[in-house]
Amino acid sequence: MEVRSEGIQVRCDKFPAPVIPRTRLRIWFIRVCSSIVLWTCLVQLVTVSELWHSHLISGITNGIYHITQVQLPIQGDNGVAQSPPAFLPRRNYTSNGFLRVSCNGGLNQMRAAICDMVTVARFLNLTLVVPELDKTSFWADPSNFEDIFDVKHFIDSLRDEVRIVKKVPKKFGGKRGYSTLEMPPVSWSNEKYYLEQILPLFGKHKVLHFNKTDTRLANNGLPLDLQKLRCRVNFQALKFTPQIENLGHNLIQMLHEKGPFVALHLRYEMDMLAFSGCTHGCTDKEAEELKQLRYAFPWWKEKEIISDERRSQGLCPLTPEEAALVLRALGFGRETQIYIAAGEIYGSERRLAQLKAVFPQIVKKETLLTWDDLRQFQNHSSQMAALDFMVSAASNTFVPTYDGNMAKLVEGHRRYSGFKRTILLDRKKVVELVDMHQNGTLSWIEFADAVRGVHERRIAQPTRRRVILDKPKEEDYFYANPHECLCEETSCDDLLGSHNSSQVSS
Repeated sequence: MEVRSEGIQVRCDKFPAPVIPRTRLRIWFIRVCSSIVLWTCLVQLVTVSELWHSHLISGITNGIYHITQVQLPIQGDNGVAQSPPAFLPRRNYTSNGFLRVSCNGGLNQMRAAICDMVTVARFLNLTLVVPELDKTSFWADPSNFEDIFDVKHFIDSLRDEVRIVKKVPKKFGGKRGYSTLEMPPVSWSNEKYYLEQILPLFGKHKVLHFNKTDTRLANNGLPLDLQKLRCRVNFQALKFTPQIENLGHNLIQMLHEKGPFVALHLRYEMDMLAFSGCTHGCTDKEAEELKQLRYAFPWWKEKEIISDERRSQGLCPLTPEEAALVLRALGFGRETQIYIAAGEIYGSERRLAQLKAVFPQIVKKETLLTWDDLRQFQNHSSQMAALDFMVSAASNTFVPTYDGNMAKLVEGHRRYSGFKRTILLDRKKVVELVDMHQNGTLSWIEFADAVRGVHERRIAQPTRRRVILDKPKEEDYFYANPHECLCEETSCDDLLGSHNSSQVSS
């Protein structure tokens, strides 16, 4: 082929069109293929690594405990379970209505109630509205759910079990002709009560509002899958907000850097002393102040209480002075680092003097953190309690001086985290021994030997809950020992003992 232009003859076959050299094309092709292969390998490695890491952690802990049919969370450094990175697909079901719940009490009473209400919503096929927290109790904490817990994680991590929304849709409001039935469910109720007494109410009302939620679900007698769902909410779905988690981790790191530490839940606080009527060691003026406070709260039913009788029955929190004697008798030395997990101690430094004299390495969140660190939590007692909860769950030893809600829930978390050392004080025996030592009946050596003997097996070792028929208040609390969630059914007898070992009374 020839092209003629202005008399010039050019043969194009001598000047072929420029092409990419084969060598460069080959290099480009190899690079593309290599990149594809490398990215594929990287994705596979990350996936395998995550699976291997998860199974490695689970393998270590699940030799002792495991929740079947539920994806177990990985345990974090703070001793509180961390949620897995991925969520299961949403569960599709026809909702029977909306369940609103108003939690009452302190942080840990509300925490247990939230677990119960999720479970109730699940087996009644309801849509749960994000729980409302108590703002009118003694603590007057204005915090909402999202101020304490990671609400997005709460909703997403349970989406395969129950539908959770932030508020009731407007179309079901009173202006549209729908009425909300407000009521408290019966305490310690079982599955039958909710199915026969509560579920039919949704035939007339699309929205039900439980205005009290404390201990509204039985400890025992529920189907295994519901008991495990209670655990899943408690250990996986209820994560604190990133702000609380970060500050809690900082506290734990500060303590661990100085070595092992004991978390002493010293429940010698104004509200507890007023409620229980315990005034041992208080001045007459303080005792009167506590009595007046008790009369100021109508929902505290007992008004006239004899403190000495209550104390002799083991129904009072230990005083700081009693706690000092017991810790020393149990073998803790002056060098022991002790974190006081509590709010303001009644009587302040005067009542802490003896404890600090025996254990000078005493710290609190207020002494470890700066004012700027705690500024956002001031006047928010539940958020402050969340920090104490995290530290207590992560401590080397946990010693509660009263078996309130925090003590019980921390005990349950520590059982779930591998049965960490928790010393459950026998307060009735302790005050008897303390009095005998202080009146000269027992020498120090005799007192210390007796205290150690009493608590030799009170360290929250693996066991089944004690069941007392028709007396749920007196039996073991589910959240203190959720034994259904601590092992596989086939290995529970090896860990917890045979079924006959649980005490059942009538």
